[in-house]
Amino acid sequence: MSRFILMLTRHDRTVPDALAVYRGLRGTKLRHVGFKDVGLPFEALAELAAAIRADGRRSMLEVVATTPAAELASIEAAARLGVDYVLGGRHVAEAVRVLRGRAVRYFPFAGETAGHPTRLPGTAEAIVEDARALAATPGVHGLDLLAYRSDVDAAALARAVVDAVPLPVIAAGSLDRPARVEAMRRAGAWGFTVGTALFERRFPGDGIAGQAAALLAADGVQP
Repeated sequence: MSRFILMLTRHDRTVPDALAVYRGLRGTKLRHVGFKDVGLPFEALAELAAAIRADGRRSMLEVVATTPAAELASIEAAARLGVDYVLGGRHVAEAVRVLRGRAVRYFPFAGETAGHPTRLPGTAEAIVEDARALAATPGVHGLDLLAYRSDVDAAALARAVVDAVPLPVIAAGSLDRPARVEAMRRAGAWGFTVGTALFERRFPGDGIAGQAAALLAADGVQP
């Protein structure tokens, strides 16, 4: 079973009306809701995180900063927001230091990422080796894998990373059709994120809530 993580994002940015969109999802069985560290000011992100928390759901912030200083600032902001998970980022030692002692689960990107929207260049072998090294790092609880933004076969890469590490793996980025979701589920991903595709109505269902409900009802998917 793979967990569906709904991202309130489009093109790697939190959507301007994220809180209103989230409120429209309150009637679904959704359990995991994420957003990016860009697109809204901190105060709006804090209001969004508080709403998710008040509803008893798990909140996830994915870091897509492109400089070390910006990434560290994002990790510090995530700590202040009190999110349940921090996804992404590559400056692991600094992130672990900031998050130490907090009830936050940290899932950095596997592989050397680049740009924004974030890409995953490099060979499958290099990405898997990096995943192994990250998984052995104290303070890392799982991995964030941009399988469909890589230059290699996404399903094979996801399976290789899942098989190589003892930690949960979240498949993120460009899961824009049911076949890709199914491929990540079959690869053994602990969870998968969908954001832009929902706002562009690429999945069955009426609106964001209807698409989310359909995804949650799919075989092998859990909230």
